[in-house]
Amino acid sequence: MTTTKSSANLPILEQFRTGLPNICGWEAEIHSVVQQNHPVFLNTTNLRLENITAGFACALHMHQPSIPAGDHGEIISNLQYMFEHPHQGDNHNAEPFAWCYSRMGDFIPQLISEGCNPRIMLDYSGNLLWGLQQMGREDIINNLKRLTCDSQYQPYVEWLGTMWSHAVIPSTPIPDIKLHIQAWQHYFAAVFGYDALQRVKGFSPPEMHLPNHPDTLFEYIKALKECGYRWLMVQEHSVERLDGSGLSHDEKYIPNRLIARNSKGETISITALIKTQGSDTKLVAQMQPYFEAKGRTRQQIGHVTIPSLVTQIADGENGGVMMNEYPRDLLRVYHEIRDSGNNHSGIVALNGTEYLELIEAAGVNPDEYPTCQAVQQHKIWQRVYPEHSTPEAVEKAIAELKETDHQFHMDGASWTNSLSWVKGYENVLDPMKKLSALFHEKYDSLVEQDPSVTQSSDYQKALLYNLLLQTSCFRYWGQGTWTDYARELYRRGEALLAVS
Repeated sequence: MTTTKSSANLPILEQFRTGLPNICGWEAEIHSVVQQNHPVFLNTTNLRLENITAGFACALHMHQPSIPAGDHGEIISNLQYMFEHPHQGDNHNAEPFAWCYSRMGDFIPQLISEGCNPRIMLDYSGNLLWGLQQMGREDIINNLKRLTCDSQYQPYVEWLGTMWSHAVIPSTPIPDIKLHIQAWQHYFAAVFGYDALQRVKGFSPPEMHLPNHPDTLFEYIKALKECGYRWLMVQEHSVERLDGSGLSHDEKYIPNRLIARNSKGETISITALIKTQGSDTKLVAQMQPYFEAKGRTRQQIGHVTIPSLVTQIADGENGGVMMNEYPRDLLRVYHEIRDSGNNHSGIVALNGTEYLELIEAAGVNPDEYPTCQAVQQHKIWQRVYPEHSTPEAVEKAIAELKETDHQFHMDGASWTNSLSWVKGYENVLDPMKKLSALFHEKYDSLVEQDPSVTQSSDYQKALLYNLLLQTSCFRYWGQGTWTDYARELYRRGEALLAVS
Protein backbone atom coordinates (compact mmCIF):
# COMPACT_ATOMS: atom_id res chain seq x y z
CA MET A 1 0.00 0.00 0.00
CA THR A 2 1.40 3.39 -0.97
CA THR A 3 -0.83 5.38 1.36
CA THR A 4 -2.83 4.95 4.52
CA LYS A 5 -5.31 7.63 3.52
CA SER A 6 -8.87 6.33 3.92
CA SER A 7 -11.18 6.61 0.94
CA ALA A 8 -13.85 7.83 3.35
CA ASN A 9 -11.85 11.04 3.87
CA LEU A 10 -11.47 11.85 0.18
CA PRO A 11 -13.54 14.57 -1.52
CA ILE A 12 -16.58 13.38 -3.44
CA LEU A 13 -16.09 13.79 -7.16
CA GLU A 14 -18.36 16.30 -8.80
CA GLN A 15 -20.28 14.28 -11.36
CA PHE A 16 -20.94 16.92 -14.00
CA ARG A 17 -18.42 19.74 -13.93
CA THR A 18 -19.40 22.12 -16.76
CA GLY A 19 -21.70 19.47 -18.22
CA LEU A 20 -18.75 17.30 -19.24
CA PRO A 21 -18.03 13.73 -18.12
CA ASN A 22 -15.86 13.44 -15.02
CA ILE A 23 -12.71 12.00 -16.59
CA CYS A 24 -9.92 13.99 -14.96
CA GLY A 25 -8.98 16.39 -12.20
CA TRP A 26 -8.61 14.09 -9.20
CA GLU A 27 -5.61 12.02 -10.23
CA ALA A 28 -3.88 12.10 -6.82
CA GLU A 29 -7.06 11.15 -4.97
CA ILE A 30 -7.85 8.33 -7.39
CA HIS A 31 -4.29 7.04 -7.11
CA SER A 32 -4.48 6.91 -3.31
CA VAL A 33 -7.69 4.87 -3.57
CA VAL A 34 -6.66 2.33 -6.18
CA GLN A 35 -3.24 1.65 -4.64
CA GLN A 36 -4.80 0.37 -1.44
CA ASN A 37 -4.22 -3.35 -1.47
CA HIS A 38 -6.84 -4.69 0.93
CA PRO A 39 -8.50 -8.03 0.09
CA VAL A 40 -11.59 -7.51 -2.05
CA PHE A 41 -13.41 -10.84 -1.72
CA LEU A 42 -11.32 -12.91 0.67
CA ASN A 43 -13.14 -11.78 3.81
CA THR A 44 -16.65 -12.06 2.33
CA THR A 45 -16.55 -15.09 0.02
CA ASN A 46 -18.70 -18.05 1.01
CA LEU A 47 -16.44 -20.49 -0.85
CA ARG A 48 -13.60 -22.64 0.48
CA LEU A 49 -10.85 -23.60 -1.91
CA GLU A 50 -10.51 -27.19 -0.67
CA ASN A 51 -14.13 -27.92 -1.62
CA ILE A 52 -13.81 -26.76 -5.24
CA THR A 53 -12.83 -28.98 -8.19
CA ALA A 54 -13.12 -26.31 -10.88
CA GLY A 55 -14.71 -22.92 -11.34
CA PHE A 56 -16.19 -20.86 -14.11
CA ALA A 57 -15.90 -17.07 -14.36
CA CYS A 58 -18.14 -15.15 -16.77
CA ALA A 59 -17.87 -11.49 -17.70
CA LEU A 60 -20.26 -9.26 -19.63
CA HIS A 61 -18.83 -6.49 -21.82
CA MET A 62 -21.10 -3.50 -22.49
CA HIS A 63 -20.44 -0.48 -24.71
CA GLN A 64 -22.12 2.26 -26.68
CA PRO A 65 -19.98 4.92 -28.35
CA SER A 66 -20.41 8.67 -27.95
CA ILE A 67 -21.08 10.32 -31.32
CA PRO A 68 -21.54 13.93 -32.59
CA ALA A 69 -25.09 13.21 -33.73
CA GLY A 70 -27.44 15.22 -31.51
CA ASP A 71 -30.03 17.55 -33.00
CA HIS A 72 -27.51 20.38 -33.04
CA GLY A 73 -24.39 18.27 -33.34
CA GLU A 74 -24.14 17.58 -29.60
CA ILE A 75 -22.19 14.54 -28.47
CA ILE A 76 -24.76 11.94 -27.49
CA SER A 77 -24.76 8.21 -26.85
CA ASN A 78 -25.31 5.99 -29.84
CA LEU A 79 -28.01 4.38 -27.70
CA GLN A 80 -29.84 7.71 -27.58
CA TYR A 81 -29.48 7.97 -31.37
CA MET A 82 -30.99 4.48 -31.71
CA PHE A 83 -34.01 5.52 -29.62
CA GLU A 84 -34.46 8.69 -31.68
CA HIS A 85 -34.14 6.91 -35.05
CA PRO A 86 -35.90 3.55 -34.48
CA HIS A 87 -36.45 2.75 -38.14
CA GLN A 88 -32.79 2.81 -39.17
CA GLY A 89 -30.99 -0.53 -39.37
CA ASP A 90 -31.12 -2.45 -36.09
CA ASN A 91 -32.09 0.59 -34.01
CA HIS A 92 -35.29 -1.16 -32.95
CA ASN A 93 -33.02 -2.97 -30.50
CA ALA A 94 -32.53 0.19 -28.41
CA GLU A 95 -34.87 -0.78 -25.58
CA PRO A 96 -33.72 -4.45 -25.50
CA PHE A 97 -30.15 -3.13 -25.26
CA ALA A 98 -31.12 -0.78 -22.44
CA TRP A 99 -32.72 -3.71 -20.62
CA CYS A 100 -29.53 -5.73 -21.04
CA TYR A 101 -27.52 -2.92 -19.42
CA SER A 102 -29.84 -3.04 -16.41
CA ARG A 103 -30.96 -6.62 -15.98
CA MET A 104 -28.10 -8.04 -13.92
CA GLY A 105 -29.35 -5.72 -11.18
CA ASP A 106 -32.48 -7.87 -11.19
CA PHE A 107 -31.05 -11.31 -11.96
CA ILE A 108 -28.36 -11.44 -9.26
CA PRO A 109 -30.68 -10.42 -6.36
CA GLN A 110 -33.32 -12.84 -7.67
CA LEU A 111 -30.87 -15.76 -7.80
CA ILE A 112 -29.57 -15.00 -4.31
CA SER A 113 -33.12 -14.83 -2.94
CA GLU A 114 -33.77 -18.23 -4.54
CA GLY A 115 -30.88 -19.83 -2.68
CA CYS A 116 -28.33 -19.75 -5.50
CA ASN A 117 -24.68 -18.66 -5.36
CA PRO A 118 -24.14 -16.68 -8.59
CA ARG A 119 -21.14 -14.68 -9.78
CA ILE A 120 -20.76 -12.13 -12.55
CA MET A 121 -18.03 -9.76 -13.74
CA LEU A 122 -19.15 -6.50 -15.37
CA ASP A 123 -17.24 -4.41 -17.91
CA TYR A 124 -18.98 -1.17 -18.94
CA SER A 125 -17.16 1.42 -21.04
CA GLY A 126 -17.00 4.98 -19.78
CA ASN A 127 -18.86 6.08 -22.92
CA LEU A 128 -21.78 3.86 -22.00
CA LEU A 129 -22.00 5.00 -18.38
CA TRP A 130 -21.81 8.65 -19.49
CA GLY A 131 -24.44 8.07 -22.16
CA LEU A 132 -26.85 6.48 -19.71
CA GLN A 133 -26.53 9.51 -17.44
CA GLN A 134 -26.90 11.91 -20.38
CA MET A 135 -30.16 10.14 -21.24
CA GLY A 136 -31.44 10.36 -17.68
CA ARG A 137 -31.68 6.59 -17.42
CA GLU A 138 -31.49 6.57 -13.64
CA ASP A 139 -33.44 3.31 -13.68
CA ILE A 140 -30.41 1.57 -15.20
CA ILE A 141 -27.84 3.43 -13.11
CA ASN A 142 -29.74 2.67 -9.91
CA ASN A 143 -29.97 -1.01 -10.76
CA LEU A 144 -26.21 -1.06 -11.24
CA LYS A 145 -25.71 0.88 -8.01
CA ARG A 146 -27.77 -1.78 -6.24
CA LEU A 147 -25.26 -4.44 -7.26
CA THR A 148 -22.22 -2.24 -6.67
CA CYS A 149 -22.95 -0.37 -3.47
CA ASP A 150 -25.26 -2.70 -1.47
CA SER A 151 -23.01 -4.84 0.74
CA GLN A 152 -25.28 -7.88 0.46
CA TYR A 153 -24.52 -8.17 -3.28
CA GLN A 154 -20.82 -7.20 -3.31
CA PRO A 155 -19.54 -10.78 -2.76
CA TYR A 156 -21.24 -11.86 -5.97
CA VAL A 157 -20.38 -9.05 -8.39
CA GLU A 158 -17.02 -7.84 -9.66
CA TRP A 159 -16.48 -4.78 -11.81
CA LEU A 160 -13.60 -4.86 -14.29
CA GLY A 161 -11.81 -1.71 -15.37
CA THR A 162 -11.38 -0.82 -19.02
CA MET A 163 -10.43 2.03 -21.35
CA TRP A 164 -12.83 4.96 -20.91
CA SER A 165 -13.57 5.44 -24.58
CA HIS A 166 -13.28 1.82 -25.76
CA ALA A 167 -9.93 2.37 -27.47
CA VAL A 168 -8.09 -0.67 -28.84
CA ILE A 169 -4.77 -0.50 -27.07
CA PRO A 170 -2.25 -1.47 -29.81
CA SER A 171 -3.21 1.53 -31.95
CA THR A 172 -3.73 3.95 -29.04
CA PRO A 173 -0.91 6.51 -28.75
CA ILE A 174 1.22 5.33 -25.83
CA PRO A 175 0.85 8.56 -23.78
CA ASP A 176 -2.94 8.15 -23.91
CA ILE A 177 -3.17 4.60 -22.57
CA LYS A 178 -2.91 5.69 -18.95
CA LEU A 179 -5.23 8.65 -19.59
CA HIS A 180 -7.97 6.26 -20.74
CA ILE A 181 -7.45 4.01 -17.71
CA GLN A 182 -7.55 6.96 -15.30
CA ALA A 183 -10.55 8.51 -17.06
CA TRP A 184 -12.57 5.33 -16.53
CA GLN A 185 -11.56 5.25 -12.87
CA HIS A 186 -12.65 8.88 -12.47
CA TYR A 187 -16.03 8.29 -14.04
CA PHE A 188 -16.67 5.03 -12.20
CA ALA A 189 -15.87 6.73 -8.89
CA ALA A 190 -18.16 9.64 -9.74
CA VAL A 191 -21.05 7.23 -10.29
CA PHE A 192 -20.41 4.51 -7.70
CA GLY A 193 -18.03 6.05 -5.16
CA TYR A 194 -14.44 5.56 -4.00
CA ASP A 195 -15.16 2.42 -2.01
CA ALA A 196 -16.51 0.71 -5.12
CA LEU A 197 -13.50 1.84 -7.16
CA GLN A 198 -11.15 0.43 -4.54
CA ARG A 199 -12.56 -3.03 -5.29
CA VAL A 200 -11.84 -2.89 -9.05
CA LYS A 201 -8.67 -4.95 -9.51
CA GLY A 202 -9.14 -6.77 -12.84
CA PHE A 203 -8.89 -5.17 -16.29
CA SER A 204 -10.83 -6.03 -19.44
CA PRO A 205 -9.29 -4.57 -22.64
CA PRO A 206 -11.65 -3.44 -25.41
CA GLU A 207 -12.00 -6.10 -28.12
CA MET A 208 -9.72 -8.27 -25.97
CA HIS A 209 -6.93 -6.56 -27.90
CA LEU A 210 -3.41 -7.15 -26.58
CA PRO A 211 -0.55 -5.08 -28.02
CA ASN A 212 2.51 -7.04 -29.07
CA HIS A 213 4.95 -4.24 -29.83
CA PRO A 214 7.45 -4.50 -26.96
CA ASP A 215 7.28 -0.84 -25.96
CA THR A 216 3.48 -0.56 -26.20
CA LEU A 217 2.92 -3.71 -24.15
CA PHE A 218 5.44 -2.60 -21.53
CA GLU A 219 3.82 0.84 -21.13
CA TYR A 220 0.36 -0.75 -21.03
CA ILE A 221 1.23 -3.11 -18.18
CA LYS A 222 3.15 -0.35 -16.41
CA ALA A 223 0.07 1.90 -16.60
CA LEU A 224 -2.19 -0.89 -15.33
CA LYS A 225 -0.01 -1.48 -12.31
CA GLU A 226 0.38 2.22 -11.59
CA CYS A 227 -3.42 2.44 -11.66
CA GLY A 228 -3.77 -0.36 -9.11
CA TYR A 229 -4.74 -3.30 -11.30
CA ARG A 230 -3.68 -6.77 -10.18
CA TRP A 231 -4.67 -8.81 -13.23
CA LEU A 232 -5.60 -8.63 -16.88
CA MET A 233 -7.90 -10.78 -19.00
CA VAL A 234 -6.29 -11.95 -22.26
CA GLN A 235 -7.41 -14.03 -25.23
CA GLU A 236 -5.59 -17.34 -25.49
CA HIS A 237 -4.31 -16.85 -29.04
CA SER A 238 -2.96 -13.38 -28.20
CA VAL A 239 -0.18 -14.85 -26.04
CA GLU A 240 2.59 -17.40 -26.47
CA ARG A 241 5.20 -19.11 -24.34
CA LEU A 242 8.61 -17.42 -24.24
CA ASP A 243 9.87 -19.89 -26.87
CA GLY A 244 6.97 -19.06 -29.21
CA SER A 245 4.91 -22.18 -28.57
CA GLY A 246 1.26 -21.95 -27.65
CA LEU A 247 -0.13 -22.43 -24.18
CA SER A 248 -0.74 -26.05 -23.21
CA HIS A 249 -4.39 -26.97 -22.76
CA ASP A 250 -4.15 -27.16 -18.98
CA GLU A 251 -2.31 -23.83 -18.71
CA LYS A 252 -5.32 -22.00 -20.14
CA TYR A 253 -7.24 -22.80 -16.95
CA ILE A 254 -4.83 -21.41 -14.37
CA PRO A 255 -3.33 -17.93 -13.95
CA ASN A 256 -0.37 -17.02 -16.11
CA ARG A 257 2.28 -14.36 -15.63
CA LEU A 258 2.33 -12.04 -18.65
CA ILE A 259 5.83 -10.68 -19.15
CA ALA A 260 6.62 -7.54 -21.14
CA ARG A 261 10.14 -6.56 -22.19
CA ASN A 262 10.66 -3.17 -23.78
CA SER A 263 13.30 -2.11 -26.28
CA LYS A 264 15.48 -0.71 -23.46
CA GLY A 265 15.75 -4.13 -21.79
CA GLU A 266 13.35 -3.36 -18.93
CA THR A 267 10.91 -6.07 -17.81
CA ILE A 268 7.52 -5.90 -16.10
CA SER A 269 4.79 -8.48 -15.50
CA ILE A 270 1.16 -8.84 -14.45
CA THR A 271 -1.11 -11.79 -13.69
CA ALA A 272 -3.24 -12.85 -16.66
CA LEU A 273 -6.43 -14.90 -16.68
CA ILE A 274 -6.89 -16.61 -20.02
CA LYS A 275 -10.13 -16.24 -21.95
CA THR A 276 -10.49 -19.35 -24.10
CA GLN A 277 -11.50 -19.11 -27.75
CA GLY A 278 -14.95 -19.82 -29.06
CA SER A 279 -18.20 -18.16 -30.10
CA ASP A 280 -18.17 -15.70 -27.22
CA THR A 281 -21.80 -14.65 -26.95
CA LYS A 282 -23.10 -18.17 -27.46
CA LEU A 283 -20.69 -19.57 -24.88
CA VAL A 284 -21.67 -17.08 -22.20
CA ALA A 285 -25.35 -16.86 -23.12
CA GLN A 286 -25.77 -20.61 -22.89
CA MET A 287 -23.55 -20.85 -19.79
CA GLN A 288 -21.09 -23.14 -21.58
CA PRO A 289 -18.22 -22.25 -19.20
CA TYR A 290 -20.12 -24.14 -16.48
CA PHE A 291 -20.34 -27.24 -18.64
CA GLU A 292 -16.70 -26.90 -19.72
CA ALA A 293 -15.66 -26.65 -16.07
CA LYS A 294 -17.31 -30.01 -15.45
CA GLY A 295 -14.53 -31.57 -17.51
CA ARG A 296 -11.74 -29.83 -15.61
CA THR A 297 -9.87 -30.99 -12.51
CA ARG A 298 -7.56 -29.46 -9.93
CA GLN A 299 -3.99 -28.54 -10.94
CA GLN A 300 -0.77 -27.95 -9.10
CA ILE A 301 1.18 -24.70 -8.91
CA GLY A 302 4.31 -25.03 -6.85
CA HIS A 303 3.34 -27.10 -3.82
CA VAL A 304 -0.34 -26.10 -3.88
CA THR A 305 -3.21 -27.85 -5.65
CA ILE A 306 -5.87 -25.45 -6.93
CA PRO A 307 -9.11 -25.64 -8.92
CA SER A 308 -8.98 -24.99 -12.65
CA LEU A 309 -10.89 -21.90 -13.81
CA VAL A 310 -12.76 -21.51 -17.11
CA THR A 311 -12.76 -17.79 -17.95
CA GLN A 312 -15.04 -16.29 -20.60
CA ILE A 313 -16.31 -12.85 -21.65
CA ALA A 314 -18.88 -11.78 -24.21
CA ASP A 315 -20.85 -8.75 -25.28
CA GLY A 316 -23.70 -8.47 -22.82
CA GLU A 317 -26.28 -7.15 -25.25
CA ASN A 318 -25.34 -7.97 -28.85
CA GLY A 319 -27.30 -10.62 -30.75
CA GLY A 320 -30.43 -12.64 -30.19
CA VAL A 321 -28.65 -15.34 -28.22
CA MET A 322 -27.54 -12.83 -25.61
CA MET A 323 -30.79 -10.87 -25.57
CA ASN A 324 -33.08 -13.90 -25.46
CA GLU A 325 -31.30 -17.09 -24.41
CA TYR A 326 -29.05 -15.75 -21.68
CA PRO A 327 -31.80 -14.96 -19.14
CA ARG A 328 -33.24 -18.45 -19.59
CA ASP A 329 -29.96 -20.34 -19.32
CA LEU A 330 -28.46 -18.16 -16.58
CA LEU A 331 -31.35 -18.95 -14.25
CA ARG A 332 -31.60 -22.58 -15.33
CA VAL A 333 -27.95 -23.39 -14.70
CA TYR A 334 -27.79 -21.71 -11.29
CA HIS A 335 -30.96 -23.55 -10.28
CA GLU A 336 -29.33 -26.79 -11.43
CA ILE A 337 -26.23 -26.09 -9.33
CA ARG A 338 -28.39 -25.25 -6.31
CA ASP A 339 -30.63 -28.30 -6.69
CA SER A 340 -27.63 -30.64 -6.96
CA GLY A 341 -26.41 -29.34 -3.59
CA ASN A 342 -23.22 -27.94 -5.12
CA ASN A 343 -23.54 -24.22 -4.43
CA HIS A 344 -20.26 -24.32 -2.51
CA SER A 345 -18.45 -27.43 -3.74
CA GLY A 346 -17.49 -29.25 -6.90
CA ILE A 347 -18.05 -26.97 -9.91
CA VAL A 348 -18.77 -23.44 -8.71
CA ALA A 349 -19.05 -19.90 -10.04
CA LEU A 350 -16.16 -17.59 -9.16
CA ASN A 351 -15.07 -14.08 -10.00
CA GLY A 352 -11.50 -13.39 -11.13
CA THR A 353 -10.18 -11.48 -8.12
CA GLU A 354 -11.99 -13.85 -5.75
CA TYR A 355 -10.23 -16.83 -7.37
CA LEU A 356 -6.81 -15.21 -7.24
CA GLU A 357 -7.22 -14.15 -3.62
CA LEU A 358 -8.32 -17.65 -2.62
CA ILE A 359 -5.43 -19.47 -4.29
CA GLU A 360 -2.81 -16.96 -3.13
CA ALA A 361 -4.15 -17.14 0.44
CA ALA A 362 -3.67 -20.91 0.15
CA GLY A 363 0.04 -20.38 -0.54
CA VAL A 364 0.31 -20.00 -4.31
CA ASN A 365 3.14 -17.66 -5.27
CA PRO A 366 2.31 -15.57 -8.38
CA ASP A 367 5.96 -15.86 -9.43
CA GLU A 368 5.30 -19.56 -10.01
CA TYR A 369 2.51 -19.01 -12.54
CA PRO A 370 3.42 -20.20 -16.07
CA THR A 371 4.97 -17.34 -18.03
CA CYS A 372 3.77 -15.99 -21.35
CA GLN A 373 4.35 -13.00 -23.59
CA ALA A 374 2.44 -11.32 -26.43
CA VAL A 375 2.17 -13.37 -29.60
CA GLN A 376 4.96 -12.94 -32.19
CA GLN A 377 7.42 -11.47 -29.70
CA HIS A 378 9.65 -14.54 -29.65
CA LYS A 379 10.67 -13.71 -33.21
CA ILE A 380 12.00 -10.35 -32.05
CA TRP A 381 13.87 -11.79 -29.06
CA GLN A 382 15.45 -14.45 -31.26
CA ARG A 383 17.14 -11.59 -33.10
CA VAL A 384 17.71 -9.22 -30.20
CA TYR A 385 19.08 -10.43 -26.87
CA PRO A 386 16.51 -9.00 -24.41
CA GLU A 387 18.98 -8.05 -21.68
CA HIS A 388 21.05 -6.00 -24.12
CA SER A 389 18.36 -4.63 -26.42
CA THR A 390 18.16 -1.06 -27.66
CA PRO A 391 15.28 0.74 -29.39
CA GLU A 392 17.31 0.81 -32.60
CA ALA A 393 17.98 -2.94 -32.51
CA VAL A 394 14.33 -3.77 -31.83
CA GLU A 395 13.03 -1.53 -34.62
CA LYS A 396 15.60 -3.02 -37.01
CA ALA A 397 14.47 -6.54 -36.09
CA ILE A 398 10.81 -5.60 -36.57
CA ALA A 399 11.54 -4.07 -39.98
CA GLU A 400 13.49 -7.15 -41.10
CA LEU A 401 10.76 -9.51 -39.90
CA LYS A 402 8.08 -7.56 -41.77
CA GLU A 403 10.17 -7.91 -44.91
CA THR A 404 10.90 -11.63 -44.61
CA ASP A 405 7.97 -13.12 -42.66
CA HIS A 406 4.49 -12.56 -44.11
CA GLN A 407 2.90 -13.85 -40.90
CA PHE A 408 4.68 -11.34 -38.70
CA HIS A 409 2.86 -8.20 -37.56
CA MET A 410 2.87 -5.70 -34.72
CA ASP A 411 -0.88 -4.99 -34.81
CA GLY A 412 -1.56 -7.00 -31.65
CA ALA A 413 -4.29 -9.64 -31.42
CA SER A 414 -7.96 -9.43 -30.48
CA TRP A 415 -10.96 -11.71 -30.16
CA THR A 416 -11.56 -11.44 -33.90
CA ASN A 417 -8.40 -11.85 -35.92
CA SER A 418 -10.41 -11.49 -39.14
CA LEU A 419 -10.52 -7.73 -38.59
CA SER A 420 -7.65 -5.28 -38.69
CA TRP A 421 -7.91 -2.17 -36.55
CA VAL A 422 -5.14 -0.54 -38.58
CA LYS A 423 -5.21 -1.44 -42.29
CA GLY A 424 -7.47 0.76 -44.35
CA TYR A 425 -8.13 3.25 -41.55
CA GLU A 426 -5.31 5.71 -42.08
CA ASN A 427 -7.95 8.44 -42.50
CA VAL A 428 -8.86 7.88 -38.84
CA LEU A 429 -5.50 6.84 -37.41
CA ASP A 430 -3.48 9.73 -38.78
CA PRO A 431 -5.78 12.43 -37.36
CA MET A 432 -5.98 10.44 -34.13
CA LYS A 433 -2.20 10.52 -33.76
CA LYS A 434 -2.08 14.20 -34.73
CA LEU A 435 -4.75 15.22 -32.18
CA SER A 436 -2.96 13.25 -29.47
CA ALA A 437 0.32 14.97 -30.32
CA LEU A 438 -1.37 18.39 -30.20
CA PHE A 439 -2.95 17.57 -26.82
CA HIS A 440 0.31 16.48 -25.23
CA GLU A 441 2.28 19.33 -26.79
CA LYS A 442 -0.13 21.82 -25.21
CA TYR A 443 -0.75 20.24 -21.82
CA ASP A 444 2.05 17.92 -20.69
CA SER A 445 4.42 20.62 -19.47
CA LEU A 446 1.55 22.61 -17.95
CA VAL A 447 0.33 19.61 -15.95
CA GLU A 448 3.87 18.81 -14.85
CA GLN A 449 4.25 22.35 -13.48
CA ASP A 450 0.75 22.45 -11.94
CA PRO A 451 -1.24 19.19 -11.61
CA SER A 452 -4.43 21.16 -10.87
CA VAL A 453 -4.55 22.10 -14.58
CA THR A 454 -6.43 18.81 -15.08
CA GLN A 455 -9.36 20.34 -13.16
CA SER A 456 -9.85 23.10 -15.73
CA SER A 457 -12.73 22.82 -18.17
CA ASP A 458 -10.38 23.56 -21.10
CA TYR A 459 -8.21 20.57 -20.25
CA GLN A 460 -11.26 18.39 -19.60
CA LYS A 461 -12.84 19.23 -22.95
CA ALA A 462 -9.61 18.73 -24.89
CA LEU A 463 -9.03 15.39 -23.15
CA LEU A 464 -12.59 14.34 -23.97
CA TYR A 465 -12.13 14.85 -27.71
CA ASN A 466 -8.72 13.21 -27.67
CA LEU A 467 -10.14 10.08 -25.99
CA LEU A 468 -13.37 10.03 -28.00
CA LEU A 469 -11.52 10.05 -31.32
CA GLN A 470 -9.77 6.82 -30.28
CA THR A 471 -13.04 4.87 -29.86
CA SER A 472 -12.77 1.57 -31.74
CA CYS A 473 -16.23 1.91 -33.35
CA PHE A 474 -14.90 4.50 -35.78
CA ARG A 475 -12.80 1.70 -37.27
CA TYR A 476 -15.13 -1.25 -36.72
CA TRP A 477 -18.11 -0.29 -38.86
CA GLY A 478 -16.20 0.52 -42.04
CA GLN A 479 -15.84 3.71 -44.06
CA GLY A 480 -18.79 6.09 -44.19
CA THR A 481 -20.89 7.52 -41.36
CA TRP A 482 -18.57 6.27 -38.62
CA THR A 483 -15.40 7.64 -40.15
CA ASP A 484 -17.31 10.90 -40.73
CA TYR A 485 -18.01 10.99 -36.99
CA ALA A 486 -14.30 10.60 -36.37
CA ARG A 487 -13.50 13.42 -38.78
CA GLU A 488 -15.90 15.74 -36.94
CA LEU A 489 -14.48 14.85 -33.53
CA TYR A 490 -11.00 15.60 -34.85
CA ARG A 491 -12.14 18.95 -36.25
CA ARG A 492 -13.59 20.00 -32.89
CA GLY A 493 -10.63 18.73 -30.91
CA GLU A 494 -8.12 20.48 -33.18
CA ALA A 495 -10.07 23.74 -32.87
CA LEU A 496 -9.96 23.48 -29.07
CA LEU A 497 -6.23 22.84 -29.01
CA ALA A 498 -5.53 25.63 -31.48
CA VAL A 499 -6.89 28.15 -28.99
CA SER A 500 -3.94 29.70 -27.14
